[in-house]
Amino acid sequence: MKIASFNINGIKARIEALCEWLDEAAPDVALLQEIKSVDEGFPREIFEERGYNVETHGQKGFNGVAILSKPPLEDVRRGLPGDADDEQARWIEATVVGARTALRLCCLYLPNGNPVPEPKYDYKLAWMDRLKARASDLLSQEEPALMAGDYNIIPQDADAARPEAWQEDALARPESRRAFREIVNLGFTEAFRARNNAPGQYTFWDYQAGAWNRNDGIRIDHFLLSPQAADLLRDCRIDKEIRARPKPSDHVPIWVDLDL
Repeated sequence: MKIASFNINGIKARIEALCEWLDEAAPDVALLQEIKSVDEGFPREIFEERGYNVETHGQKGFNGVAILSKPPLEDVRRGLPGDADDEQARWIEATVVGARTALRLCCLYLPNGNPVPEPKYDYKLAWMDRLKARASDLLSQEEPALMAGDYNIIPQDADAARPEAWQEDALARPESRRAFREIVNLGFTEAFRARNNAPGQYTFWDYQAGAWNRNDGIRIDHFLLSPQAADLLRDCRIDKEIRARPKPSDHVPIWVDLDL
């Protein structure tokens, strides 16, 4: 089963580019971030015509996550547990059933956290504490599960073309990296690095200053797999080439192939 993650940076602005990629890449499941749309305004019919079941957790003008899945989705839940007052739409999860086994899918859009130090960074770290708690719960089930999306974390210097430019940024601050490592070290496999250790592998290029043309990118979109899901991993790749197409997102898709 091919499962992709894609921060599309606005469903309305990116609808043509997204559909073109879906038709070419043909993922069984697509986890979307930053849809920037309320649930009622999401153009679900376009994806349903392509055979996808659609579940969204939207927010007007900001954030928002969605799952597009050709197999049916079960037990859909919206919102990261741990803070009943958090109104930001950054988490949706569901179960998909493959030919051999079921998989718990968690789609996330982790807060950016800039500027540092400010309340936005405090919110990022608190959100990651909640993520760690949910991650621990998933592992306790001892079943295939993954958490994928835009983590807004540069895990190590090799994941940035110019690491020195990000040293004081919320994406690469020691506290951010430490929180990410603590989650991974619970027992998750970071799927891309399990398959590819080469430097220069990025999922985001800023729109400004010719970042794409200079390959001045960072790798901030990740798949974390539970041990049971990691055992099923066949491949993980980044669809870099679509960043060069008209009206692109500043992110590109990353996907895993699991033997489900």
